[in-house]
Amino acid sequence: MRLLHTSDWHLGRSFHGVGMLDAQQDFIDQLVEFVSAEKVDVVLIAGDVYDRALPGVDVVRLLDDALVRLTDAGAQVVLTSGNHDSAIRLGFASRLLERGGVHLRTRLAELDVPVLFPLDPAEDGPVLAIYGIPWLEPRLVAEHLGVEPASHFEVTRAATAKIRSDVVTRASGRTVHSVVLAHTFASGGISSDSERDLSIGGVGAVPLDLFDGFGYTALGHLHGRQTLSPTVRYSGSPLAYSFSEAKHRKGGWLVEADATGITDVREVQWDAPRALAVLRGTLDHLLTAEEHAWAEAAYCQITLTDSQRPAQAMDKLRARFPDTLVLGFEPEGAAAATTTSYSSRLAAADDDLSICCGFLEHVRGRSTDDAEAAVLGEALEAVRLGEMSR
Repeated sequence: MRLLHTSDWHLGRSFHGVGMLDAQQDFIDQLVEFVSAEKVDVVLIAGDVYDRALPGVDVVRLLDDALVRLTDAGAQVVLTSGNHDSAIRLGFASRLLERGGVHLRTRLAELDVPVLFPLDPAEDGPVLAIYGIPWLEPRLVAEHLGVEPASHFEVTRAATAKIRSDVVTRASGRTVHSVVLAHTFASGGISSDSERDLSIGGVGAVPLDLFDGFGYTALGHLHGRQTLSPTVRYSGSPLAYSFSEAKHRKGGWLVEADATGITDVREVQWDAPRALAVLRGTLDHLLTAEEHAWAEAAYCQITLTDSQRPAQAMDKLRARFPDTLVLGFEPEGAAAATTTSYSSRLAAADDDLSICCGFLEHVRGRSTDDAEAAVLGEALEAVRLGEMSR
């Protein structure tokens, strides 16, 4: 039996203002092709299926199309909700969808109700039990789970304890191999910028030993694919959703199981429709260096290091790198020039023109040129003459 571990599709997400539905459609095309070619039995989606609790109509249509195509390709789907999803909306019609091979685990009451898959033709043979732990907001679920204090650790410990209890009960008459989907931040994971509202630094993290004893734990929430232990992994997001993910190799995990349990786990790669480029240097260097030619077709985040902020920098950069989405300015060797505070420089200004020029320098990171100073001077003179005529 083959399981494909995915998560964090974030359907409907934009990338620095650029819509990503076409890129997400491309991922789904690759996913369906892989499921068909590799004869995948079950596709796992460990939360954050949507990017927002209220997805747009075209986004819902994209998920609908994906689920139909995956089941037509011969796979069943088990998915749970993440912190970006509305568990109630995502879980709509779950009992009806289950008849078509789409198993939604978005309700707290169902976290210890597994989807069962036989691993042996015998009636009482081994089974694979797949459980789904939706995103657990401690303040909302702690009372229901009977835990105190309301923390990610306590609610996750209670949830995994309920699953272990169910596994023990089911294993009384047959062998049960367990797989758990969980959308959470497990200690040892490496975060990236696009995991919004994620508590790090130990706060909100849960220890790996909460997942001890399960055959495989398919995690979602962090966007970089990573192995936390031989049985606990993040698949990461299928697409890069921030420039901090520029070096990620996007994909998932293909998990093999038979009557003896989980037998193998291997990487799966997805092709990115667009490369991401994180460039740094002076404007002249970036506009002329051949080493950056590959980035002309990429989405770009550029940091300029000129000692003064170049005029019309974005227009000039986009002449070579049309899809420059983020522009920053970090002048090298300018530390000494910024040691004097803006208020101190303002106090030292001896006329109105100096104040105006100093303000422009402060907000733009470059000094005022002669033409700009002349325009400011004319404006100040016009104001002065206007006040005199009153």
